[in-house]
Amino acid sequence: MEIKIGIQNVGREIIIESSGTADEVADTVAKTMKDGGQLHLTDNKGRTVLVPSNVLGYVEIGAEEPRKIGFGAV
Repeated sequence: MEIKIGIQNVGREIIIESSGTADEVADTVAKTMKDGGQLHLTDNKGRTVLVPSNVLGYVEIGAEEPRKIGFGAV
């Protein structure tokens, strides 16, 4: 699933692909905002993104649909 992270006063988004569920990501974001720590997410390739909670603008969690491959994707 695609996750977009907006950061305050920055024009570009951070976009990562994650294998986690939408509920897991939402719980992680909620816990981070509550604790005031860092948002810590890992993408499908093992790269880690750390964002301080005080600069988060938004987190958009995409749908959990698998990507279509081949002629049926049109």
